[in-house]
Amino acid sequence: MAYRDNTKVIKIGNKVIGGGNPIMIQSMTNTRTEDVDGTVAQILKLEEAGCDIVRSTCPTLEAAKAIGEIKKRIHIPIVADIHFDYKMAIAAIENGADKIRINPGNIGGKDKIEEVVRAARERQVPIRVGVNSGSLEKELVEKYHGVTPQGLVESALDKTHIIEECGYDNMVISIKSSNVMLAVKAHELLVEKTQYPLHVGITEAGTVYSGSIKSSVGLGIILNEGIGDTIRVSLSGDPVEEIKAAKLILRALNLRGGGIDVVSCPTCGRTKIDLIGLANQVEELVSHYPLNIKVAVMGCAVNGPGEAKEADIGVAGGVGEGLLIKKGEVIRKMPEDQLLAALKDELDHWGE
Repeated sequence: MAYRDNTKVIKIGNKVIGGGNPIMIQSMTNTRTEDVDGTVAQILKLEEAGCDIVRSTCPTLEAAKAIGEIKKRIHIPIVADIHFDYKMAIAAIENGADKIRINPGNIGGKDKIEEVVRAARERQVPIRVGVNSGSLEKELVEKYHGVTPQGLVESALDKTHIIEECGYDNMVISIKSSNVMLAVKAHELLVEKTQYPLHVGITEAGTVYSGSIKSSVGLGIILNEGIGDTIRVSLSGDPVEEIKAAKLILRALNLRGGGIDVVSCPTCGRTKIDLIGLANQVEELVSHYPLNIKVAVMGCAVNGPGEAKEADIGVAGGVGEGLLIKKGEVIRKMPEDQLLAALKDELDHWGE
């Protein structure tokens, strides 16, 4: 995979994207931003899960002002999401937003855009120009006879030009669609026409189950082509699930290490233990360890040791009992109900 390292470098708070820097994982709070305590609590959970940059909506002046207090209590950059009212963008910038997300087409005329850009320039706050297939301009839909990758790209470039005409180029671009292959094609076209860093995602992807699958397909293709500097897995669920899915996607593509990789067999007629339940328990258990290892969960003691030989540690089940396997060697045999505790004990003392 040839990773695109010629993108413009953009600083977002204490993070840097573009220019071949590591891909950042984003999510968005679903609390009322005006609720500072609730929003901070959710962001801290996202931080713990591995979120690099968080976005919060600012539909009111109260929400924009809350950004300042929220920033004091979190440790990652916060992006203010703005629609329709340019005053909210300015207020968010004045209250310390590390980046703003706007659609220049829906916040007013050029004079209002210039005011937003002026405020962003004074504090060197990046602007993310966002285009969504669900709100593509009517004239572009008519020009291309529907919502097309070409229309999305033209819309995005038109909006970046608006900002550039105001004398500012501290920008990130995002073009999103709920149509996976449309999004893929749009990114392939856009990357040939701009050097701004790209925020990538499949928008409105769906529930944790369906959305994770659609995002894995779309992001997998796009990232594997070397496109993308930040990503979000958009899910109808707890935002923490977005971080879990994003980390797995990056790990599967060898774009990010860290965290425990769980592999488990799909079960078969030889399975004599509650493998599905055990695998889910193991996945939850290991999410709290900052270890870069592989853990295997296998359903039978016949093939388990062999199948787990590439894992650092694993468990394999038998008839009411199981094996604890380390580096391909069986180190302990125990009742089934002790397997999880034994694995935990090994992880607690890993490296000692």
